[in-house]
Amino acid sequence: MLEDIDAVIFDMDGTLIDSMWIWPDIDRVYLEKYHLTQPEDFHLAMEGMSYREVAQYFLDTFPTLARTREEVMDEWTQMAYERYMTQAPLKTGAYEFIQIMREMGKKIGIATSNGRRLVDDTLEALEITGLFDSVRTACEVASGKPAPDVYLLVARDIGVAPERCLVFEDVPMGILAGKNAGMRVCAVEDEFSRPQERKKRELADYYIQDYQDIINETYEVLK
Repeated sequence: MLEDIDAVIFDMDGTLIDSMWIWPDIDRVYLEKYHLTQPEDFHLAMEGMSYREVAQYFLDTFPTLARTREEVMDEWTQMAYERYMTQAPLKTGAYEFIQIMREMGKKIGIATSNGRRLVDDTLEALEITGLFDSVRTACEVASGKPAPDVYLLVARDIGVAPERCLVFEDVPMGILAGKNAGMRVCAVEDEFSRPQERKKRELADYYIQDYQDIINETYEVLK
């Protein structure tokens, strides 16, 4: 898996940290607050979108929601903040794997769809901010995942060619973003995306239950 790789780039939510469970509850509470009904396949429609794109999707989907995009984003951040600070741990084996990558001299980045404040403060709370050579959000590029923009931005930051990068992702749209960037992709097991496991396996190059699979060399090669 790590042959011919000079960098690893992680998605954050559901990939590096166990946090995807936070959002369905926030969406439910937020919609109830404004007396809105959640459409079918609501979360699938937003998969991969940047924080800003999701806020715009809310405004487009619920035209009676009298909020600006920035107000929606700020409300979500306030609702999610405490849970991210106290209830969003690193995935099993993630810290050890990152340390091994550093010892091997690999560049390490994050390419996330989340908002900048939640990303920076979560990494600070986990005391891992200094482990990364680049941390970028999809709000900093033209298009969110599955467009490759945020992964290509991280690759430029760290000075590594896309074909020398290995991406870690937990959902199909994120896997596609890595593949569209010309990178190899390892799919990461996550309870939130378990119904999409077959699709993840179709798209990715590797599959892990957690990062101990890489450390123990028990990961699955898919292609």
